[in-house]
Amino acid sequence: VLSFAAPAAAQNFPSRPVKLICPFPPAGAVDIASRSIAHELTQGLGQAVAVENRPGAGGNLGGEAAAKSAPDGYTLFMTTSGIQAINPALYTKMTYDPNKELVPVAPLVSLNNVLVVHPDFKANSVKDVIAMAKAQPGKIPYASSGFGTSIHMSGAMFTHLTGIDMSHVPYKGSGPAVADLLSGRVSLMFDNIPSSLPHIKGGKLRALATTGAKRDPALPDLPTIAEAGVPGYESGVWFGLMVAAGTPKDIIARLNAEAVKGTKSPEFVKRMTDLGYNIIPGTPEQMSDMIKVEITRWTPIVKASGAKVD
Repeated sequence: VLSFAAPAAAQNFPSRPVKLICPFPPAGAVDIASRSIAHELTQGLGQAVAVENRPGAGGNLGGEAAAKSAPDGYTLFMTTSGIQAINPALYTKMTYDPNKELVPVAPLVSLNNVLVVHPDFKANSVKDVIAMAKAQPGKIPYASSGFGTSIHMSGAMFTHLTGIDMSHVPYKGSGPAVADLLSGRVSLMFDNIPSSLPHIKGGKLRALATTGAKRDPALPDLPTIAEAGVPGYESGVWFGLMVAAGTPKDIIARLNAEAVKGTKSPEFVKRMTDLGYNIIPGTPEQMSDMIKVEITRWTPIVKASGAKVD
């Protein structure tokens, strides 16, 4: 009898609404991507897929909630490369293992970050920022969306490669950090492009450079940080769906098929590309390989930064 249980589960799946845990607050890049894919999954699965924001601890609170959920496909988790690769090296007391207790469903989108400054901040280039930080070590505050996020680590990589000292001010998500940057409470931030793009276009923030290996299609006139004088600099982030370990393979396959289909819908493609995301659908196996690459890239940066969070 048991051998028939799993296929039957997938045939009837989903028979009730599905929850998608977003581990960051509303209005940030992870939340935007979560809501966009939830809309597509609702169409594809024929059941409501509702986003639940569970921010805190650099994504760990939401990750733990997903890891401890029933392994039945009814709780999805929007992870980030930072949660999988940076947090295990950064947090001394992880309450769960994101690479053992969660398993990949599908990679969805990637994006670069952008170095943005308040319009009153005197720097007009990456070299200006470095010179100002060298002149006043530890005095320039840079905001992030939380310890260990790609926004924090883009800053850590910057200070590591340039040998400067800036003071890190972590927030509970990109939304509140950008709000303080707009008001001038902090000077600069390596924000995810989607959450800063409207403010850059509106003249409320000044963009100096993007963090990827090559220029970003959303801001093609801006140099990369490497081009602007920090050779070897490359920092980005990607997001993807995961579920609790032990979820039946055929349910994961169904979720993967619908997620990949969702990333190809004209509405999703337009919304994401307009906001500066790159679309990177793939298999669970590809996502697993992507995680391994990120762990190799970020573990030494976290160790070199000396950052530790209890």
